[in-house]
Amino acid sequence: MANWRRISLIALLLAAMGTASADTLEMSGVSASSSDGRPSRGMTQASVESKFGSPSSVEAPVGEPPITRWVYADFVVFFEYDRVIHAVRKR
Repeated sequence: MANWRRISLIALLLAAMGTASADTLEMSGVSASSSDGRPSRGMTQASVESKFGSPSSVEAPVGEPPITRWVYADFVVFFEYDRVIHAVRKR
């Protein structure tokens, strides 16, 4: 009878381990597209400057590959070489 209990306990533990659950992460105020007025990934420095004007400041390239930062009034744009890799809205 002890073996039967042990087998039942193992089966119960395996069944409990087999159930999957997931959480949904909701991020308000975050957009995958740049429809909120920020440059989109892949834009060139020339196209960013022609669309948004000159930045208020430009940080020199740092690291390898070189990452350059352009600061605007409402957002900051990060470039790898001459292409946008990320644009973040200022708080």
